[in-house]
Amino acid sequence: MISAFANTWKVAELRERIIYMLVMIVIVRLGVHITLPGIDASVVDQYMKEQAAKGGSDNGMLDTMATIFSGGGLQQLGLFALGIMPYISASILMQLMSAVMPKLAKLSREDGGRQKINQYTRFITIIIALVQGGLLANQLSTNPGSLPFFNGIEAVGAVVPNPGFSFIAIFTLTVVTGTLLLMWIGDQMTENGIGNGTSMIITVNIISALPASLALLWKSLISGGTPAGAAFVVFLFAFLIFVIAATISITQAQRRIAIQYAKRVVGRKQYGGQTQYLPLKLNYANVMPIIFATAILGIPTVIISQLFPTASWGLTLSSILAGNSPWFYVIAGVMIFFFSYFWVATMFQPSEIAENLKRSGGYIPGVRPGEPTAKFLDFTMTRLTFAGAVFLTIIFALPFVVSQMPLLFGENPLDQAITQFFGGTSLLIMVGVILDIMRQVETQLLQRNYDGFLRQGKLKGAVDRRNKQLAARSSNNMIYLLLVVAVFFLLGVVALILEN
Repeated sequence: MISAFANTWKVAELRERIIYMLVMIVIVRLGVHITLPGIDASVVDQYMKEQAAKGGSDNGMLDTMATIFSGGGLQQLGLFALGIMPYISASILMQLMSAVMPKLAKLSREDGGRQKINQYTRFITIIIALVQGGLLANQLSTNPGSLPFFNGIEAVGAVVPNPGFSFIAIFTLTVVTGTLLLMWIGDQMTENGIGNGTSMIITVNIISALPASLALLWKSLISGGTPAGAAFVVFLFAFLIFVIAATISITQAQRRIAIQYAKRVVGRKQYGGQTQYLPLKLNYANVMPIIFATAILGIPTVIISQLFPTASWGLTLSSILAGNSPWFYVIAGVMIFFFSYFWVATMFQPSEIAENLKRSGGYIPGVRPGEPTAKFLDFTMTRLTFAGAVFLTIIFALPFVVSQMPLLFGENPLDQAITQFFGGTSLLIMVGVILDIMRQVETQLLQRNYDGFLRQGKLKGAVDRRNKQLAARSSNNMIYLLLVVAVFFLLGVVALILEN
């Protein structure tokens, strides 16, 4: 495996793709820290420092979801405050509409249909970003303290020194532009980098919270000098390795249905007769049920905080759905089961698969073609979905369980900023993206007869000569990108010197 990582730099194309991806990641992280126009950056910075001194906020799942999709841009009111969430929402909406609307389903199967659906997705993204950006601007102008991420910020100062229509218009236009820029960067990373660009941006946003989480863990359990706390940190790292290994295993688990094709004789050649396999993933819905459940449960909390901030029943309901309450995980677990079956019922079409098998002369041994095959596939996927829903529920509840473990030896519960890496949406997204990148890199290595991560290839001298020739060809675009990063780095150093 170590040699596989070393070989990635020997392949000119892979090396350029990796460098391009790293440059785009730097640009994404820079955009998070560029304050939006009309915002007093000193007030936001002071508020963030006070929250960090307290040991984090108590928003629970809301902070986790904001970190995943905006990378801290929402809490810092940066250029990428909305993050990639409007595009994710539009993509999910188009997927669901394609599954239930015959015209869109037919369009997705036509030549050039996917390009048309991508255009519709981008139009919907702009609409969602305009609505979210306008609401955020209005709330910052009138009552910023009602936002979950800025509770009590009025005591620090005015977030918007000059509120008004001009601020709302400029703020909304800028934040929508930031979302579109982030969407374009994701497309460029997909085309010129490695893996899916949008998923990579989300993964980078998640990993960006890791240093602060480690510092908070050190402050919570080790800096106090408690031997039990230090031993618990060792246990947490061992448990994290176990959880990651289990998540990888279950994510890749699948039920392989044997498909037998009938023999056909055309002229002097015989076709068919071989056995292939139809893979059915254990976790077919992936992370979507968790995203649906947390998004829906977060809506009542936001509405209550804005419309009924002082009502007793509203405070009680908000505490139940706060993301750090046991009832929240009970309700979310039920919703995860529902959305797991809903997603599979919407996206998995056993009748269509059975019809395609029948047309191509394929059949499942022991099962009649046509309707019996569709029923068999539906029954099999139903059982797999139940196991996948149980897995998603356990993964979703793990951060809360880990946060309560310090109570066993008299310590305070851990902040969710620390435990988010032990499960939930963060872990599933990171595992999926890293596995996808490793598969693509391994494919590139094996195509060039290099050793892969798990499989072995043959290293040939001709391959070395070809890669040396490719490496000799200078890439002007890569040089320009590195110059841009160098300029941004120098500007950051100058700003840091002036600030001090």
